[in-house]
Amino acid sequence: MPDRHPVAKPLPRFWLMTDERIGDSLRDAVNRLPRGGGIVFRHYATPLAKRRELFARLAAIADERDLILVRAGAEPLAEHESGVHGAGPMRAGGLRTWPAHDRTEALAGIRAGADLLFVSPVFATRSHPGAAPLGIDGATAIVRDLHVPAITLGGMTEARFAAMAESGFHGWAAIDAWL
Repeated sequence: MPDRHPVAKPLPRFWLMTDERIGDSLRDAVNRLPRGGGIVFRHYATPLAKRRELFARLAAIADERDLILVRAGAEPLAEHESGVHGAGPMRAGGLRTWPAHDRTEALAGIRAGADLLFVSPVFATRSHPGAAPLGIDGATAIVRDLHVPAITLGGMTEARFAAMAESGFHGWAAIDAWL
């Protein structure tokens, strides 16, 4: 990880991507995430006050379980965010993760100081119905020679990630696999 954004914890290999469709299963999904994992909080459609309240509850669980919690979106949600997913303001020393659906987005993330790239969709996924999956070769081509750790996302499961062992990805993220 680049020194420009030091983070006290190692970069997680396992990530939960949240959104509104998780509903009441959010806590169960977080509890299935291994200790030291990460959460990208993406409740974009939730009104700001409710989003901040949910983020605060999730932050308490993350602290208990030694999880990293980053928020997606431009609006800061709490004083103690671990970082931000994508563009947006971030506290000094925070982690910046970045979505990369193609090589151009991956390079933009690096220019923005991303510590970790989320490459997607590797496989077909309910989150992006109809989107053409990258496949293992396509995902690998996006991050080839970029020297920034990358996480696979999109239809991921532990078994699918194990099949990608030689691909060089740092870890994997999912919604449904944790439900």
